[in-house]
Amino acid sequence: MVSSVSGAQVADDTAGLNELPFSGPEEGLLQEHQESPGLTEPLSDDSGPHPRAEGVERSEPDEREEDGKGYDDLRRVLGQQIVHNNFYASVDASGAAFGFGMAAAPGLAPGSVTPSEIDKALRYFLPPLPCFDEAFRKLDVEHIVVLVGQDNSGRTAGSFALLRKAMGTKTGLRSLSPANSLADLAASRDIKTGQAYVILDYVGETHVDAVQAFGIRRLSEELRGRGSYLVITASEATRRRLALRDYCVPWHAPDPLELFHHCNQLLSAPVPPDLAEELLQHVKALRRPADVIAAATGLADGPDVALKALRDSDRELVRKWFHKEPSAEDLLPLAALAFLEGVPERTFEQHSVQLSTYVRDWEQAGELPVAEPDGAATTARRGVVFKQTRARWKEQAVGLVRTERRAGRGQDSSRSERRIVFHSPRIRELVIGELHDLYGYELWYPLRQWLGRLSLVDDLDVRTEVARGISLLARHALVEVEENFLQSWAGGITSQRVTTALTLQFMCQEPHLAPQALNVALGWADRRGPERAVTSAMALTGRIGSLYRLEALNWLWFLTHRGERVASAARRSLVLLLQTGEQEPDRAVFMLRYVRTRIAGTARRSTARSHALRAAVQLLEAEQLEGAGPLPAALLQHVSASARHLGSLWTSVLLSVCRRRAVGALCRTLVALRDDPSGPDLVRNLGEAMRMEMNSRQWDVLRKDLSTALNHPDYAIPGTRQLARVLIGSLRS
Repeated sequence: MVSSVSGAQVADDTAGLNELPFSGPEEGLLQEHQESPGLTEPLSDDSGPHPRAEGVERSEPDEREEDGKGYDDLRRVLGQQIVHNNFYASVDASGAAFGFGMAAAPGLAPGSVTPSEIDKALRYFLPPLPCFDEAFRKLDVEHIVVLVGQDNSGRTAGSFALLRKAMGTKTGLRSLSPANSLADLAASRDIKTGQAYVILDYVGETHVDAVQAFGIRRLSEELRGRGSYLVITASEATRRRLALRDYCVPWHAPDPLELFHHCNQLLSAPVPPDLAEELLQHVKALRRPADVIAAATGLADGPDVALKALRDSDRELVRKWFHKEPSAEDLLPLAALAFLEGVPERTFEQHSVQLSTYVRDWEQAGELPVAEPDGAATTARRGVVFKQTRARWKEQAVGLVRTERRAGRGQDSSRSERRIVFHSPRIRELVIGELHDLYGYELWYPLRQWLGRLSLVDDLDVRTEVARGISLLARHALVEVEENFLQSWAGGITSQRVTTALTLQFMCQEPHLAPQALNVALGWADRRGPERAVTSAMALTGRIGSLYRLEALNWLWFLTHRGERVASAARRSLVLLLQTGEQEPDRAVFMLRYVRTRIAGTARRSTARSHALRAAVQLLEAEQLEGAGPLPAALLQHVSASARHLGSLWTSVLLSVCRRRAVGALCRTLVALRDDPSGPDLVRNLGEAMRMEMNSRQWDVLRKDLSTALNHPDYAIPGTRQLARVLIGSLRS
């Protein structure tokens, strides 16, 4: 998907802001404000569309109200993910991270990759031959090469190693957005001299082959002229793109035994002779270099521990269960659990019965039964809705599932309920993989119907687990997931659109699916109707917005200029992005700086400035995602660099028709800071940032507005006026 609003993003996301008019915005703003006679515009509430807004779509109020309910659901789920990590079963957390602030693999998120990060990624790297040498020869000549191969085959490490060999061992690199257009990248003239670039899991491009081929030739010439290099990793399908064919090199993983011995030499961890044969047999069957490296490093914990991990008891347990060819009575509840893990048992049983009903209706239509592919008779089961009992789980799914008692969100232990969960998170993924590999249309057609029905229910916990299950299915069948679920649900009712957005968020937990999730979300942003545009705005929050922050902000800013329904959704997404970024100081500051820069780049009394100010005032009015209190107060307390940008935003909004709301947000922030011992210092920093962009007359009007507003009972609280005096004192000085 090519971003028509962001263009090529060659630098990391922080440097990308420098392409906007950010160098010294205070000067332009101050000049603009000096020309104004002060705060003389009428006090008004801009909750409705701006009177000069162009192209406003006349949406029914109830549509925006339904969108608001969807954002409430999204906020609940994202807030739970950030603040709480609820584990339904025993946790295998090796290599795992939780929350939207979790560290991404090097290069996955656009931005700089430091030499130390590259060193760590290449610690056990073994070049696969001859593809590595072929790729380097092409990179050396063309300065651009595309590594095409299967996911998890070591393409990322290979790209780092190629750039290291071309540029030197002390060189870092820049990762670019996977949705970048190569043709636009060539035309942007932003290729820096002596720089190494990488695009991981490339998905972007909409140009026809002829245009794309011309753009790639230009890109190759630009890279060659500047002594820079670009390595792209992509799927096998990329080789079928005629324009890229001459730059592609087939990539494969190194031989697992060679890689295992290579790691053992580096680790000085010899294989015990009595376990060598079995250990090496298991290693030989591994296909992912990461698994081979994990096996080698696991020897440090003892050969028995490494062998136990290689035996993969969870995988063997799942395979044996399916090898017995379970009956439909056993299969369907397990299939249902794969998409409804951890919901209350009574809820699970209700929906599991409905799945059986869909299957029975499918069979009565004349198709083959689900669990008897040879057409064997099933008269004993026909007419029976559900024969599975609660005790049957212990008999038929030993080692796969278990029950536990747990209270729901916000409930105490006295209201705990029985819930059915898998013994480990990995089993859930394995079960979905076996369902996809072993069963065809006769199971998946009624299963898709059933999942479609679940996407309509009001129960957010049910829809969240459906989204989580579909994201696991996407690891095995991305095209099917996109065609059968995401595309139709994105244009559906609110509950379906929220489920779609959550699915894309959960897909980002698998690194090679994160670019695909971004691409799908961007595909709905423009010219696909208001429903899909709202879904796109919802999806660009959370993990996607954390990974691809500049891409997400650019598109959300573009959507704020659409019709009021879509613009309202985009502003809600901007608020949610800032709320989820509260625990990521760098991302919060980046976003505040982005909005501040956008405002500085608009002309006075323009429609663009109106859109920008409406977005800014909603950020200033935002509450924390979890817990009471205004978000700006929390940012001032926990993100030291936020004062400068919040002060600029407040000044811009105060000098507009939105100032009543801005004053109210400022008062609420002062109230929240009144009991903080560092409150006076925080407010003083905020005032100093505001002083740079206000003249004496504007300051005098603000003083009067604040004095009037603080008489309101909500703000007339001891300590608030003292902070207001600190703020005004900062402005006076």
